[in-house]
Amino acid sequence: MIKVRRIGHATFDTPDLDIMIEYHSRVTGLVLVARKKGRAFFAARTCHLAVELRSAVHAKCAKLAFEVAPDEDFGDMARHLSALGIKNEVRTDTIPGTSKVLAFADPKGTPIELFKGWRSIGRKEPVNGFGVLKLGHIAFYVNDPKALSDFYARVLGFKVSDWIDDFFVFMRCNADHHTVNFITGPHGAMHHVAFELRDFSHIQNACDLLGQKDIKILGPGHNVAAFHRNPDDQVVEVYAELDQMKDEELGYYDPRSWHRDHPQRPKVWPRGEKSLYVWGPPPTSDFRRTRE
Repeated sequence: MIKVRRIGHATFDTPDLDIMIEYHSRVTGLVLVARKKGRAFFAARTCHLAVELRSAVHAKCAKLAFEVAPDEDFGDMARHLSALGIKNEVRTDTIPGTSKVLAFADPKGTPIELFKGWRSIGRKEPVNGFGVLKLGHIAFYVNDPKALSDFYARVLGFKVSDWIDDFFVFMRCNADHHTVNFITGPHGAMHHVAFELRDFSHIQNACDLLGQKDIKILGPGHNVAAFHRNPDDQVVEVYAELDQMKDEELGYYDPRSWHRDHPQRPKVWPRGEKSLYVWGPPPTSDFRRTRE
């Protein structure tokens, strides 16, 4: 089994590259580290590549990149994928900070790239906007969340953190409670993308900036978070203090006062708003993407 260690960066197609470059530079606070014809690359404050933008007709999350351990062998990983009937190829790309990737696609058709080793980028560049620490997680609508969760567990070593009924699964590849989410809905569409901030005061500063720029806040979440829409009408979350699942067998999470269960272990939550959002008000129709 391939063992993914963290999410690296995501690639987003956009119909207006210049506007999205402006958004990430002045709102999320990512650092533009390279720009090529029809492409732009952004690093987070931790100096990891976090976002690639590509000029395209329609806006969408077009690709995900995950890091594996430095001692993983591309040949071994490729043979493992081929044995599972998954077409793949090793590519040498011009991505800042990495030189070689193993590329394939998940069952919903999203291209996946695995990389190992990286170099620091954007270290000496000024940071504006939120100044996010890293790309945290991405949620997708899919026809069958169970099938996607099985693929990510079987092929990439992800673990299930929680289910909400049978329609929403949270999956992790390290101690962070979730790295990818799959929710029943229009197949392949992105529900939201999330970036990590430092702490609650960082969230407050981010909300102040959204207010100054007249960007509507959609509502807080279970962990300390706030949501808004970017210029491509995609839901963006900024969060802090995400649950850390240190020991699944013992049920040890970093303690949070709003947890309902002690000890905390992966579970299936019943359908309903109270199970979705213990801390803060229920999500708005805008967050659920059901606005008129």
